[in-house]
Amino acid sequence: MSNQVQTALLERYQRLIEISRELASTLDLNALLQGIVHAAADLCNAEAASILLYDMGKQELYFQAATNLDEPLRRGIIVSMDSLAGWIIKEQQPVLIADVSQDARHGGEVTTSFATRSLLGVPISTKHKVVGVLEALNKRSDQFTTQDQDLLMALGAQAAVAIENTRLFQQSDLIAEFVHELRTPIAALSTAAHLIPRQEISEEQRQRIYHTMLSETNRLSEMASSFLDVARLESGRVKFEPDIFRISVIVKDCISVVNNSLTEKHLNINVDVPKTLPLLKADRNKIKQVILNLLSNAIKYTPENGAINISGKASDKEMVLIVNDTGHGIPPEGLTHLFEKFYRVPGTAHLAPGTGLGLSICKKIIEGHGGRIEVTSEVNLGTTFKVYLPIQKGLEEL
Repeated sequence: MSNQVQTALLERYQRLIEISRELASTLDLNALLQGIVHAAADLCNAEAASILLYDMGKQELYFQAATNLDEPLRRGIIVSMDSLAGWIIKEQQPVLIADVSQDARHGGEVTTSFATRSLLGVPISTKHKVVGVLEALNKRSDQFTTQDQDLLMALGAQAAVAIENTRLFQQSDLIAEFVHELRTPIAALSTAAHLIPRQEISEEQRQRIYHTMLSETNRLSEMASSFLDVARLESGRVKFEPDIFRISVIVKDCISVVNNSLTEKHLNINVDVPKTLPLLKADRNKIKQVILNLLSNAIKYTPENGAINISGKASDKEMVLIVNDTGHGIPPEGLTHLFEKFYRVPGTAHLAPGTGLGLSICKKIIEGHGGRIEVTSEVNLGTTFKVYLPIQKGLEEL
């Protein structure tokens, strides 16, 4: 090996050390996975790189991150265990293929517009657990080498530890928050259960206690469902089911669901979501969940005889759905925490029950679609949420 080659290899290993430090300090799973794939492409001088994660319980392999991910909805798609990535998982061995068209195992991966010519794949695993597969695609010059393989194997080992540490941190953090939030409804139920048998309690008081127990039980059920949603979204194991639809239809469905609540509070609702807006390619049920949550919040925090306005518009690249209310509004210090798990704006708990998870779930769903959600508010004037979703060209012809 020439001095020049040795120097180049040493520089690549020094880069690997730097990357490992960066990965070790990242505790957001999505950011971590993106960091890993970009590091893989960089180290191997590849056109692209991707990560597939493995669920040992279900024995399923699913696509999770890539440098060339042009459609966020591909996250979570299950990949056949008969694919190259599946072979790497089963055999726990790397593969180095100069021409994937000549390998029968290729073809079971995720279908994308990216043309794969050559591939280098390695297992992401610890001593006790298989985490997934890391792939580098299309060497920019010549072919992948055994040096590339060694570097990617080393990165894969570092990635396995970083991914597991991040998962454990998120899980313990989420469980700690969940247990903390359980204390209030459990305390209420415990007190109610203690009071109900007492003979001195009047029938009217007993009925109030009964309704308290029913309310807290429903709250626990809602919290458990929301907790599972958050856990799946944070672990990257939510599989989006892409569909093509008009946002105006979803808005109409959502208004039908909340119509009784609108009537009870004598709220006016104004809708300006044109049927001519571009078609969306997204998970219909997840987008409906977001809109319902925003509408429900607007209804909860808007006084009687107030108004809720829903509008939609589009540019060349994205569509925006706007939900505005004339409610109590949110103080500036509350806006910065609004999308955090279990956060409730101080002083609003008496206005409506809730878990404090809804907006966190909304944010993760929209970001999972490659979009974003923004909020502005003024105390005593109202709140406006804007949901931005990317528009995919060519859907009008479908």
